[in-house]
Amino acid sequence: MATDLVVRFAGEGGQGVVTAAEGLAQAAARVGYHVQTFSTFPSQIKGGPTWAQTRISTRPVLAAGDQLDVLVVLNRYAYDHHIEECRDDGIVVYNSGDFEIEDGNRCIGMEVDRLARETGNPLAANMVMIGAVAALAGMPAEYFTDFIRERFTRGRANDAVIIEGNIKALDLGMDTVQETGLTVAGLDSPPLTEGPRVLMRGYEAASLGAIASGLDVFVGYPISPATTMLTFMERYLTGDGSYVGQSSSEIESITALIGAGFAGKRAMTSTAGPGLSLMSEGLGLAWMAEIPLVVVNVQRGGPSTGLPTKTEQSDLLTALNPGHGDLRIPIIAPGSVEECFYAAAHAINWAERYQGPVILLSEASVAERQQDVPRPPLSSIRPESRVTVNGSEAIDGDGPPRRYRGEQLTPFPVPGGPGAYVANGSEHDEYGDTTHLPKWHLQMTHRRFGKLALLEEDLFESEGTEAQIALMPWGGSKGPSRAAYLALRDRGDLAWYFTMFLNPLPPALLEELRAKELVLVPELNYLGQFAGLLRQQGVRAEAITQYTGLPFKERFLTERIRERLEARTGELVRV
Repeated sequence: MATDLVVRFAGEGGQGVVTAAEGLAQAAARVGYHVQTFSTFPSQIKGGPTWAQTRISTRPVLAAGDQLDVLVVLNRYAYDHHIEECRDDGIVVYNSGDFEIEDGNRCIGMEVDRLARETGNPLAANMVMIGAVAALAGMPAEYFTDFIRERFTRGRANDAVIIEGNIKALDLGMDTVQETGLTVAGLDSPPLTEGPRVLMRGYEAASLGAIASGLDVFVGYPISPATTMLTFMERYLTGDGSYVGQSSSEIESITALIGAGFAGKRAMTSTAGPGLSLMSEGLGLAWMAEIPLVVVNVQRGGPSTGLPTKTEQSDLLTALNPGHGDLRIPIIAPGSVEECFYAAAHAINWAERYQGPVILLSEASVAERQQDVPRPPLSSIRPESRVTVNGSEAIDGDGPPRRYRGEQLTPFPVPGGPGAYVANGSEHDEYGDTTHLPKWHLQMTHRRFGKLALLEEDLFESEGTEAQIALMPWGGSKGPSRAAYLALRDRGDLAWYFTMFLNPLPPALLEELRAKELVLVPELNYLGQFAGLLRQQGVRAEAITQYTGLPFKERFLTERIRERLEARTGELVRV
């Protein structure tokens, strides 16, 4: 028996490969397995090379998996481009209605489309593929029949017909495979887990975290891969005082958020790299005028249009300094679907706490993947509210209130309540009036940067801290980096660190990193952006980079880190 099963479905966009991978994950998660999905496809609406992967395990899943136990391919192109990632003892299921594989002793041909038509529902091809995988892994049919009944019982007149057709498709896929006698190592029984778990995507978790933290307003413009957050909010951010709107551009989104934040509302938008660039002037205004708001940036490949449906970690420098002049925006970058929930709640609270813009820096592979996580504890989130002007503060001595008084945080005058102020994007004095005097630019610059200290929290992970070489990934590279660390942990010469709070970094974490001989930073970009930022702060950091549009593989990171550790050992011997 096996603890792990990695399955990839590959074909053309529109052939149901993503639906098959996600259906397999949903059925497995429903009976208690740990799962994680990953999918990648071109930017056109339909067609083009598409593949999706599901990893099912009796242990928590850190990454999508390197080598494939089962490869399901629907055309020759998919077979030629994915066969190298199949294990030597893995099995290929191919669409024999489209092409043939000669001399494939571990290959199973299935006329997927014909079998689907036999059920009376040509759209059931994905269930035929799921049935084939279930038979290969020795997974009981009831795992999937119960899932089908639950999924398609919707109170509609044709529910029974749809359920019957999908179960027939499942059976046809299973029967075809069982006739061959081929199998992969069967999965162990589902594990017993503590507490309820749910299958979620990263954007869903982040949306729930923001709502739990008191989000009032969400305004967004559709852009891959961030549109799904907008559509989620349209459905679930409801009730008195809530507003969700689709804007005509990212510039409209950020200015709408500035207005909402000025009016005392907790406001958020979602975008990707090109949209973040368009928001740069608005973010500068929010920084100067000290108006709370949150921008969720779901990173994709760039620059320009780049790779709009792929994943990357190349917007860090832009997010940190999105506008001209001296500014440094607070950044939170979750490393898993579960962390997306807490990251969004923290982002809303941070914006309220320091009265300014915050960027939640996600990425396509985290936002769109499905993963089983503990049910988000909505009631555990404690929303923070900005400090506002009360009646006694509305009059500052004998004159009008000084909104920007001194170099520390001052109460926020919400329109309609006590006090008033000019929200000024030009440099201003304590009253908000425009000024060009050097003394005010000095004082206000110190004030804006000084407020970041309000966000410093010593929240980070660490392990094996006595080692002089440390592994410190960020964002979605956490999972495969953690898997690599666990593979190398017994050596005893590698420490582990992680935090989703990138700016400001936890002070105690920064102190520990500065004491290390070397900090290795896996990140999905060419420049080694986070490693460079760490070096600016006195850390001896070295990046391990990849920029393929795909996440890291565990094996790649393990090999690169081992090479660096062994190089250090050789250096010590020579000394």
